[in-house]
Amino acid sequence: MTAARQERKPHRFRAVLAVISTAAALSAGLLAGLTGIAAAGATTEWVVVNRTTGLAIDGFDPVAYFIDGAPKQGRAELELNAAGAVWRFRNPGNRSAFAADPGVYAPRFGGHDPMAVARGAATPGHPALWLIAEQRLFLFYSEEARAAFSRDPDSAIEAAERNWPSVQRGLVRN
Repeated sequence: MTAARQERKPHRFRAVLAVISTAAALSAGLLAGLTGIAAAGATTEWVVVNRTTGLAIDGFDPVAYFIDGAPKQGRAELELNAAGAVWRFRNPGNRSAFAADPGVYAPRFGGHDPMAVARGAATPGHPALWLIAEQRLFLFYSEEARAAFSRDPDSAIEAAERNWPSVQRGLVRN
């Protein structure tokens, strides 16, 4: 069992500092490879991780999407490091299932919105905006992206799969 992660509460100063840092990075051209991504939602990791807590998919249990059919918060005492990220789980069974085969339960494209990946961008998905298709978990940036995906999931997945290697080249491995 991993040590309990200390939750950090965001402060206004940190939020202002993050905006200033992002603006400075943008003006310096450091995010040139991430065109089309809103600065507030920009991420550079293969697996989307909350920058405040360090948790993958904001601490939601990835197995719960499949078992419970809904996003459920994981518990701090049931953490697991995998794919360079810290994952949380609701119960030991879900943690064991994920540990045995993270590729089955982790969100496809590291939690990046598949519709954005299909366009060649790395836009973090939101844990509350999700779908399971082809026995994989997909997270979306917006309701509109989820609706577009739902209209033709096979084409959306095919386009995202085709672009994912080039999108990954612009990301840092966790």
